[in-house]
Amino acid sequence: MQKRVALEGKEDDFKSLSGKVALVTGASRGVGRGIAIGLGAAGATVYVTGRTLVEGDSPLPLSGSLESVAEEVTRASGRGVPIRCDHTDDGQTRAVIERVLHEEGRIDVLVNNVWGGYEHFVDGTAFLEERGFWTVPIPRWDSCFQAGVRAHYVASALVAPGMVERGSGLIVNVSFFSAFRDVDGVAYGTAKAADIRMVACMAHELKDHGVAAVALIPGLVRTEGVMRASEHFDLSNSESPTFLGRVVASLAGDARLMERTGQWLVAAELAEEYGIVDVDGKRPRSIRSDMLG
Repeated sequence: MQKRVALEGKEDDFKSLSGKVALVTGASRGVGRGIAIGLGAAGATVYVTGRTLVEGDSPLPLSGSLESVAEEVTRASGRGVPIRCDHTDDGQTRAVIERVLHEEGRIDVLVNNVWGGYEHFVDGTAFLEERGFWTVPIPRWDSCFQAGVRAHYVASALVAPGMVERGSGLIVNVSFFSAFRDVDGVAYGTAKAADIRMVACMAHELKDHGVAAVALIPGLVRTEGVMRASEHFDLSNSESPTFLGRVVASLAGDARLMERTGQWLVAAELAEEYGIVDVDGKRPRSIRSDMLG
């Protein structure tokens, strides 16, 4: 059983996720992978989706696969189930959720992590030459919204009815400080802001049904993509993907979860409250002040 450290110190404020079912989108690697493993470590059954089912089958030149993540979830004390899904296709998203509901009868936690708009980091686009939104390829906007914001909305809309019927559940949109900054690109910043606003609106409509919706904001995460370009980053205050998984698992098991619904939450600040440390035993500090001043 997880133990609350900084809020009230009462062990019964937290519960394990044994018997709970989670769906994590965009979980082939990176943040989604870490969140899935964290939920598994708390005992949950975790369905993981993405486009890369097996190693080497990725549309991106990055390691990771759904099958390997599912195996890690199972090793971590949960049960991992991989399903290939392109979340830009609403029909595929619907099929995934219908399968989970058929097999498990419920979805207790939905983590909307899948995202688009990062293609320029790996497809050879000369993004370093971009100076102003008018120099950015128009499809960048479509990627951020179709594979990000819309995908999050569709999955939430399909999962919500079951949560409302049971009177419990958690929806998490993974976002970033770019929602509040003017320096991270028009398409990306607008999409991240939309994701956070979506959470606030969903929470308003879900609160009377006992269902929570929050946005989670990580710091610099040591994903495969970041480590591929590690020479360009200061990793001294970075977070492992597993760190985020520990945060989401504790949030999902928090008996006072509904007090946070509708909010955007900084992962490092939640970790401070919950007494969570990273895999190296350190506790990353919040970069809120660095990002927002």
